[in-house]
Amino acid sequence: MGPDPLAGAGALVAELVGEQADSWDAAGLLPDQVLRELGDRGLLCPQVPEEHGGLGAGILSNGEFTAHVGSLCGSLRSVMTSQGMAAWTVQRFGDAGQRDTYLPQLARTSRAAVGFSEPEAGSDLSAMGTEIRKEGGSVVVSGRKVWMTAAQYADLLVVFGRFEGGAAAVVVPATAPGVQVERIAAPFGCRAAGHADVRFDSVRLPADHVLGGVGMPPALLVATALAYGRMSVGWGCVGILRACRAAACRHAANRRQFGKPLAEHQLVARHLAELLVAEQVATRACEHAGRCWDDGTPDSAVATVLAKHVSARQAVAGAASAMQVLASAGARDGNVVARAYRDAKLMEVIEGSSEICQLILAEHALTTTVR
Repeated sequence: MGPDPLAGAGALVAELVGEQADSWDAAGLLPDQVLRELGDRGLLCPQVPEEHGGLGAGILSNGEFTAHVGSLCGSLRSVMTSQGMAAWTVQRFGDAGQRDTYLPQLARTSRAAVGFSEPEAGSDLSAMGTEIRKEGGSVVVSGRKVWMTAAQYADLLVVFGRFEGGAAAVVVPATAPGVQVERIAAPFGCRAAGHADVRFDSVRLPADHVLGGVGMPPALLVATALAYGRMSVGWGCVGILRACRAAACRHAANRRQFGKPLAEHQLVARHLAELLVAEQVATRACEHAGRCWDDGTPDSAVATVLAKHVSARQAVAGAASAMQVLASAGARDGNVVARAYRDAKLMEVIEGSSEICQLILAEHALTTTVR
């Protein structure tokens, strides 16, 4: 095993973020120079293979790095998740020429967003109305996507839509004629992640912008692309929990009530214990999913759903516990726990809601039970 390509990356991100995450959240904007610096160093999606200009980070190393970024700034982690999802989609569905074209850009120079959801198609992506149709040697993209994370910053948009009796993904330059990016003002969570609604008004592109996987069932195509996002969100939730535990423990150790530190009051200590349990449970679920990916086991898909579901639920509960410990000190915008509380709830919705994850897990339980 060679050296970890992400060695030292955590310290670099900590230096770039510093104490600025709350001001970025309040402004709803990440600095361009921060995104450019991380992109130049290959850190927006470190898993891109070395042969395509990336760092070639392993799944577990990339996961721990994602958790570290998530503990510092959920919006920055969200942008990294979108970038990685776009690269993963190209890796899985692009042909050799498309991988050679797009992966080096995604590894270093271009930012990306991925479009799944629509006004009438959220969890039910079989209802997608976005159309990709052939016209001579071109394709034309028409439709609307909602809540595209990082679209505000993106150079490339990886868009899923109906194509030739099935579904496909197409790479759309954000500057192409007919593309309209409409920033979502004041989103509830991950406020600086560049969430936007995007319209595609008869956007004409060369036919080779359509990635492979043409004609696949929409659910299968999207589930494959979502796998990376779910893994990344799971690790991001680990980061949320680590930030909450650190904040709650510092406050409980230093804040005195009734003549002693809060941490010495048993009901407060219970919250600290619950935070530690939540962090450890989420971490182990993500590690297990990562090992399944590395080993190529048949259960890797369901392990990824499990990791995302467990981590998101634990992050919501853990952020609530931290809020209870900090009380009014944590209820102000600008406090890491207030930001984590909002960001964590969003994690139960994106990349497959908790209810969708439960349906997938229930189906797995039924199909694997000995009758």
